[in-house]
Order: sequence, then structure tokens, then C-alpha cells
Amino acid sequence: MSVEPFIVPFWSPAEVAASINGTVAHLAARKVLAYPTETVYGFGGATDHDSVEALVRMKGRPAGKPFLILVASSEMVTRLDLRLTGYAARLAARHWPGPLTLVLGGGERRLPERLRGPEGGVAVRWTSHPNLTRLLNAYGEPLTSTSANRPGVPPAMTAAEIEQQWGAQIGRGMLRVLDGGRLIPSPPSTVVDCMGARARVIRPGAISSATLRESVPDLIGDL
Repeated sequence: MSVEPFIVPFWSPAEVAASINGTVAHLAARKVLAYPTETVYGFGGATDHDSVEALVRMKGRPAGKPFLILVASSEMVTRLDLRLTGYAARLAARHWPGPLTLVLGGGERRLPERLRGPEGGVAVRWTSHPNLTRLLNAYGEPLTSTSANRPGVPPAMTAAEIEQQWGAQIGRGMLRVLDGGRLIPSPPSTVVDCMGARARVIRPGAISSATLRESVPDLIGDL
């Protein structure tokens, strides 16, 4: 019986297709996945309690610092019982898929509390990375996401950087790396808190506030 590799090519359509079954099995085992996104390489896994805790342990994530969730369809947001306010829906319609993270209310019965930030919401982004989108659609569920790096080290832009930092976890089979090649440096996603009466920028990023105000004129922050 062949042994499933833990650093897996994830570039061409054929490579992405070949990676899916092993990746879905890895996620079902509540282990951690590294994957390319439209910004940097990310770590993540399934959204159940045990998978989130495995990611917390590997990353050494402190309490009160949640992960975001990546989706690839509006149905994924709906199934999690997350709420899009009117202005959040306008932002999503204009900028998803893309580098915009929305902090949404809801999901109390669907998601672990570890995924909820200090403002009480869950951070969600509809990824625009085509290969990751294909994986998410094949998996049929969202993935958690955080940058693939150790504290104080810049986010990984290649699979080789992840292997250098996390070789032991890869060797034990706890971490599976989808190698999508070297990523092009880009700004992080803009994060908008959609929990209140008005949208509020809590992290400036790839999409400027001026552009966001074309959809939501009374946006707060990042003037």
C-alpha cells in the first residue's frame, strides 16, 4: 500500500484533482492543512471543535485571537447560520470573491466559540484563489484560516518555508502541505466589522476604504 505524501503538488488542474481525496481524508481526521491563498499561505482545517483545537495547539494560538473562515459559495455562509446585514450583503456582492474579510454575527449553534472574536462575530472571506476554491467546493465545507508561520516570522510565501518551520509536524503526518508554488506578495485582506449599525474597518488592506464607500457610504474608519 502506498503512503500518502504530506507535501503535495497543487498547481495544475491535474495536480489539484489528484490532491482532493487525500486532502479530504486528512481534514476528516481533524488534522491541519497548509494551502495557498490569494495573499499568503494559510493553515486551517475543518470547523468542528476538535479540528479547531488541533490548529490552536499547532499554531500556539492564544485565547481571544480567533481564526477566520474561508468559503467558496453563499450557501456555505447560509449553512453556518451567519447573518449578513444589508450593508454587509452589499459589500459581499461587490467584493466577494476577493480580499475582503467580513465579521458577521450568528453561527452560535454551528461554530466553536474559538472562532468568535472579541466583537462577538465570526470573520469570513470568500477566497478568490482558483485552486483553493476548487478544493473548497469539492470538500463542500468551509475551512478555518490563519497565516502559516511561527510568531515573529513573516507569513510563508512558499511551501519550502513551511517545511523549514514545521518539518516535525509534517513528518508526523499532522500537517499536510498543498504546494501551490511561490505566491506573489500582496496586501492582506481588508477586515470590516459588520456587527453594528454601521460598517467599521478594523484592519486596512487590499481594498481601500474609498472603494468600500462606493457600496457603503457611511463606513467608519481608515479615512
